[in-house]
Amino acid sequence: MKRRDFLKSVSGLAAGAALPAMPSVISPAKADARSETLLIVSEGGPNNLDIHGVGTNVPGYEVSWNCYDRLISHEMKSGPGGVPYYDRDKFKGELADDMKIDDMSVTFKLKKNAKFHDGTPVTAKDVKWSLDRAVSVGGFPTFQMSAGSLTKAEQFVVLDDHTVRVDFLKKDRLTIPDLAVIVPCIVNSELVKKNASEKDPWGLEYTKQQTAGSGAYKVTKWTAGTEVIMERNDDWVGGPLPKIKRVIWRMVPQAGNRRALLERGDADISYELPFKDFQEMKANGKLNVVSLPFSNGIQYIGMNVTKPPFDNVKVRQAMAYAMPYQKIMDAVLFGLGNPMFGAKDKATEVAWPQPHKFNTDMEKAKALLAEAGYANGFETTISFDLNFAGVNEPLCVLVQESLAQLGIKTTINKVPGANWRTELNKKEMPLFTNVFSGWLDYPEYFFYWCYHGNNSVFNTMSYKSAAMDKFIDGARTAAATGDKAAYDADVKGFVDLAFADIPRIPLYQPFVNVAMQKNVTGYQYWFHRRLDYRAMAKG
Repeated sequence: MKRRDFLKSVSGLAAGAALPAMPSVISPAKADARSETLLIVSEGGPNNLDIHGVGTNVPGYEVSWNCYDRLISHEMKSGPGGVPYYDRDKFKGELADDMKIDDMSVTFKLKKNAKFHDGTPVTAKDVKWSLDRAVSVGGFPTFQMSAGSLTKAEQFVVLDDHTVRVDFLKKDRLTIPDLAVIVPCIVNSELVKKNASEKDPWGLEYTKQQTAGSGAYKVTKWTAGTEVIMERNDDWVGGPLPKIKRVIWRMVPQAGNRRALLERGDADISYELPFKDFQEMKANGKLNVVSLPFSNGIQYIGMNVTKPPFDNVKVRQAMAYAMPYQKIMDAVLFGLGNPMFGAKDKATEVAWPQPHKFNTDMEKAKALLAEAGYANGFETTISFDLNFAGVNEPLCVLVQESLAQLGIKTTINKVPGANWRTELNKKEMPLFTNVFSGWLDYPEYFFYWCYHGNNSVFNTMSYKSAAMDKFIDGARTAAATGDKAAYDADVKGFVDLAFADIPRIPLYQPFVNVAMQKNVTGYQYWFHRRLDYRAMAKG
């Protein structure tokens, strides 16, 4: 059976129908190849292979992480339940052999034997061009770089073929961590420049369709919405050579089919299954199931504060009292999440995420709506990302039912995953649910992305407040200078203001849930929440 036929037959199965045999690449006759091949099944896939691309979605992060190198990465530590977990505060070289941090700069010596996938040596010129690209293309990558005060091409200085210096604009504790996230990846500059144009000077159209990195894997085939195939780069020098030679990542839209493929042993690993399935699979013990809270992450209901009626704080507060929090925890998550509501009289902490004081109280919600002039409710749409429909759809249905009790009529808008980032960028959706998980695990980083008046893509509410900006900027400055008292006061200040103005309503801290065969080892939790194939192996 050919792969495309396999996909059609799996995605089209009726409940209870027999599953087809897997394709020959992983048949018993090819057991050796099977032991070196990782087969992943998930609901959605990448819409772009380049992290610098316009509207690259979360699955696209996974491709970029495994196919491109950065100068540095994180060391690992033992996390909850003994699962390997990235160490926020410890770094190691990836393309860099050596890192020397001075007062207002950091200098990197590159590994001299590093090569791109086409055999071209990696040089300091490639590093500079790649970092210049990241701070210049605009949108998400450029905002991400600015989170670590990396904003100008002049900050990246070539000292010789294998040495590059990054100059600091100011002291910022987020600068070094920001060089270890997915965005400052090193791109084969000469190859991409050959495929660039006057209209597309950074070659984004070229790198959307194929990888141009030096990472542990390279994409050999991508059929959007269907399949990604990656092969190991045997010349990789960024770390120990991975055990997995080939990754086949299939998009299987129906959750029941993904679970069946796992339980039958035909797939090695999956995520994005319904939480009920994860709990049942945990209980039956045939698969290894990992559940870990998103670091610095929250699922929330967002309201566009530039659009009536959500420009009225009383309406937003009414919405916060109308959320069916516990129903979502019980009926959607099956307990696989940390509640972010009902804090009651608990004092504000110098921490994020932390719960707000709202709880489900329909009488308070009705009273606030009446005060705001909406005693009879209103009509709106609630939007969600179809790439994560397993959680988002039942969540939106519960919210729709709850709001109906207040006379608020909501139409559910299902946005295809490939378009979700683009729709967020437009800032037109009045009401929506989304997840944000900060790559750098600091409260001020989360708030810089999500609440600052710079209005990044993840300030999905278009919220602007001079007082909020002052708290966020103050916390960043205090963190850089080590002023703990000022830092603590600013963090408490921005958390309190976020909960008073409530432009977004935190619901819960989600869990990463990954189910895998017992013979799959080496799973690691990373800040981006996606799979790192480089440490994985199969018995």
